[in-house]
Amino acid sequence: MPTPEWTIAEQDQFIADTLSRDEPRLRSFIRNRVLNTGDAEDILQDVFYELIQTYRLMQPVEQVTAWLYRVARNRITDLFRKQKSVSLNTPADEDSPTLEDLLPSPDAGPDALYARTLLFDALDEALDELPEEQRETFIAHELLGRSFKEISAETGTPINTLLSRKRYAVLHLRERLTELQQTIATT
Repeated sequence: MPTPEWTIAEQDQFIADTLSRDEPRLRSFIRNRVLNTGDAEDILQDVFYELIQTYRLMQPVEQVTAWLYRVARNRITDLFRKQKSVSLNTPADEDSPTLEDLLPSPDAGPDALYARTLLFDALDEALDELPEEQRETFIAHELLGRSFKEISAETGTPINTLLSRKRYAVLHLRERLTELQQTIATT
């Protein structure tokens, strides 16, 4: 781990070693969550840029790999927030709560911000639990804002199959996030 006594060349070597060791797995981690290759590469570059900046400011990180994944998750969440306000409603289920309804207000103080972080982490974990087809369909439609017609044309999957995959994904995600919300409310 670099220390303030390390030279720039030693820091550069540490950063290069870290990048070569963690880049393939981190790239795969990001690509499994972000369908657009360009966005995934941008996130990967942002993560590595932040690593370099952190070390240049002499703020070494103790567990670099874990830190890289945390920064990547945060960047993915930021991307999803920018792209679309996420709704967990299906057309036949208009009275169900949206994701934003399940989240505490960001203006409600540090406890609410912590709860939001827990919920976004739970969403990430719940997405990982889904079968790949359901996860990809949910992300493409809900998070990236693509129409079922576009997804169908690109993948060759019938629209009704995509609708079914999304419905199963929504049911699973809603159940997981509602459970976590109830846990947070009782603590």
